[in-house]
Amino acid sequence: MPEAVIVAAARTPIGRAFKGSLKDIRPDDLSVQVIQAALDRVPGLDPKLVEDLYLGCAEPSAEHGSNMARVVSVLGGWDHLPGATVNRFCSSSVQTTRMAAHAIKAGEGDVFISAGVECVSRYAAFSGAGGSKTDSQNPKFASAIARSEQIAKDNSTWTDPRDEGNLPDIYIAMGQTAENVATLRGVSRERQDEWGVTSQNRAEQSIADGFFAREIASVTLPDGTVVSTDDGPRAGVTLEKVSTLQPVFRENGTVTAGNCCPLNDGAAAVVVMSDTKAKQLGITPLARVVSTGVSALSPEIMGLGPVEASRQALQRAGMTIADLDLYEINEAFAAQVLPSADDLGMDFDKLNVHGGAIALGHPFGSTGARITTTLLNGLQEADGTLGLETMCVGGGQGMAIIYERLS
Repeated sequence: MPEAVIVAAARTPIGRAFKGSLKDIRPDDLSVQVIQAALDRVPGLDPKLVEDLYLGCAEPSAEHGSNMARVVSVLGGWDHLPGATVNRFCSSSVQTTRMAAHAIKAGEGDVFISAGVECVSRYAAFSGAGGSKTDSQNPKFASAIARSEQIAKDNSTWTDPRDEGNLPDIYIAMGQTAENVATLRGVSRERQDEWGVTSQNRAEQSIADGFFAREIASVTLPDGTVVSTDDGPRAGVTLEKVSTLQPVFRENGTVTAGNCCPLNDGAAAVVVMSDTKAKQLGITPLARVVSTGVSALSPEIMGLGPVEASRQALQRAGMTIADLDLYEINEAFAAQVLPSADDLGMDFDKLNVHGGAIALGHPFGSTGARITTTLLNGLQEADGTLGLETMCVGGGQGMAIIYERLS
């Protein structure tokens, strides 16, 4: 059976939504640039050998719509290349890598592009176009929505509505899920703030060290401006400053702009190939896909999703958390990163060592491929071998993937 290997990975800079460096570029145009950049990193690969494009996107409508993956193929001049737009919310471009790996292991192809994009700046819903998201909500969840709103108002400890025979709130705002996890697991405001500061400080140091420059592909905007650095990381962040910020989602809550991710624009792409094709073409792989996991739990505490998904991936790989050299949990909220890491027995000195989404940002559909890019870069820098990527997912899911560095 062939193995799925990563032969190239690239990401764009991450822009702040609405006011940042990438607000004026469409998601399809942005995707073309990052996919081309990833292909350019494999000079021994003829793009005509790529057999399918899987493009992750968390909100595939408006400019992100019309099966954007195929739009991107044609825009890029790859008329031969089929495309499928994939939505598993925050883990959309982990799912695309998983799909590529499965196709390779099934013997149904040798070369795939796994990519992801999200340009929140371009969401029609935020610019006043189109209908409200509530228009599409199933009315059977009305009482669940009312219940979660009451929990938020009271800032009470979350209990499982299933225990009383009721539906959970599938439409719950992500910030409210973070507050639910914080109260359920007793994650203090101080501990969340400390992790937010750690994320910013690590990202600041990594920028100074030139770490991110190795993985970022510059973007040319419609006006010709070239963007090559992330908007998000802030220099000199201190606990004293972060501790003064007000809660964002609940009046008496603990989640603030200093300990959760912002809204962002960005894209990333990974070239996935069978090890047999890589050998035939004389291409040295960066890493091997070892195993994956996907899991689900109540949408009202979705932040704990990484736990079971990571356990699945570790079990399938025949590994324990102690076998891994580095791990990345997407920092949607410090409130969910910390208990997830606790439950998995992670060494915090191996976790998000170059900063995470609190500092860098979280362009939903692209985050999976972005983290893959950063994790492989980090394994190379640390001369490590095994790395875990995992994240919580809107709607109450978790996803994980383990890589073995090969070069």
